Amino acid sequence: MEPDGSRESPPREGSSFPGPWPSSALGQAFSQILHQFAGQESRRGKARNAALRDLSAVLDAKECDQLFAGSDTSLRGMPEMLGQVAKALGKYAAPPEGPEGGGDRHSEVAEKAAAVGLLFLKLLRKVETAKNSLVCPAWKAGLRHLAGPIYIFAITHNLEQPWTSPKSQGVAGQVLALLLQVTECGSVAGFLHGENEDEQGRFTAVMGLLKPDLNKDSWKSNPATKHVFSWTLQKVTRPWLSQHLERVLPPSLLISDDYQTENKILGVHCLHHIVLNVPAADLLQYNRAQVLYHALFNHLYTREHHLIQVMAVLLCLLDLFPILEKALHWKGDAARPTTHCDEVLQLILMHMEPEHRLLLRRTYARNLPAFVKRLGILTVRHLKRLDRVIIGYLEVYDGPEEEARLKILEALKLLMRYTWPRVPCRLVVLLKALLKLICDVARDSSLTPESVKSALLEEATDCLILLDRCSEGQVKGLLAKIPQSCEDSKVGNYIRRVQQVSEGAPYNAT
Repeated sequence: MEPDGSRESPPREGSSFPGPWPSSALGQAFSQILHQFAGQESRRGKARNAALRDLSAVLDAKECDQLFAGSDTSLRGMPEMLGQVAKALGKYAAPPEGPEGGGDRHSEVAEKAAAVGLLFLKLLRKVETAKNSLVCPAWKAGLRHLAGPIYIFAITHNLEQPWTSPKSQGVAGQVLALLLQVTECGSVAGFLHGENEDEQGRFTAVMGLLKPDLNKDSWKSNPATKHVFSWTLQKVTRPWLSQHLERVLPPSLLISDDYQTENKILGVHCLHHIVLNVPAADLLQYNRAQVLYHALFNHLYTREHHLIQVMAVLLCLLDLFPILEKALHWKGDAARPTTHCDEVLQLILMHMEPEHRLLLRRTYARNLPAFVKRLGILTVRHLKRLDRVIIGYLEVYDGPEEEARLKILEALKLLMRYTWPRVPCRLVVLLKALLKLICDVARDSSLTPESVKSALLEEATDCLILLDRCSEGQVKGLLAKIPQSCEDSKVGNYIRRVQQVSEGAPYNAT
């Protein structure tokens, strides 16, 4: 080290440190270590390991107890330098850039992370000691520069990822726990948005550190960045998230617009969190809600086997519809305008009708009742296609759990309640479909559990009862002779139940 050269500042490639380095021997030591990480020699394994050993020795030295002694003018600028050292350590332990990097490189990253985590633990203990001391008033400034980089490191290696190991995860968990202890935060959420309304929190600082790696040219360089961003975003909820909307919406849209399904799912989950935790007024401002809608709607054209994505998109759209409809104004003397929910349901039904893959059929059927409920009486706009979809899905065996057929029956009950004046003209078609379903299930000898069969028969019977009420008792008349001629006692019992409930029952479609 050069004892008189620290004021001139050694080369700091990639450093954003604004002022001169501290002039003390301690400052020179940190400056040299930072220079080793930033310089060309940092690419050599031996040099990097030597830098870690040097840093560990410096932190263990007695002189390091004065790191946060703000009264010493020679240590001025030390908090900023520590922040740069923390960033360099985080970058050193970051997973490999780009798609390359297999098991060997990932195990190397886990080893680096474990070593860096131990150094962060030492550094945080120094902060804690200074915090409890009356002669080290600069600990707050030091913690302000250290908290963000240490948090990002901890989340990068605390989550289960290809580049982590049980050891690195354990060390990262200890770092995160100690960081929360030093900052006097009871949870990660409190650390990010503040423990109370008067406290600002550190979410802005964390996003400032992540921002350079979250633009369209760089967000794939570090595979950990998207996971740290997503995990961090989920921790910030109402009412704090709205003030950060400009910071979190662009990267969420960027990730969701990727061609890889994994990234699409991650991005859609981020967008869903934003929809749930940002006031409608903020989302409607500057047409943000429309941008969200079109980004999500385009995902519905992706007919992939990875159904989680479809499920995530549909759930997000269902929560976005009430926000979009706040901007619609309907005058009673005119026809109600077509809504975004109409557009989505029309596309879903178009996909459902010819769909033959059971997993995708289940996903669509799982969400159909929510769309019918959302539109209410306006579902009449889609009755023809809904009829074809419902009848087609009731005919197809859906496996032991029968999830699709159960959800289709639920959707049918809602549909009859909302559109009961249109039900009589569909009576014969619906009656045939429901009777066929009851006969098929009652005679089913497959591995379907009895509880599932019973649920199907109960739902189908409820649909028949509701169909009878919507048609003013016509079902009872059509079923009058079936119990006597039916050879299957189980089927006959369910039909008799429809007749008994229908006799004298008042009409109540709601």
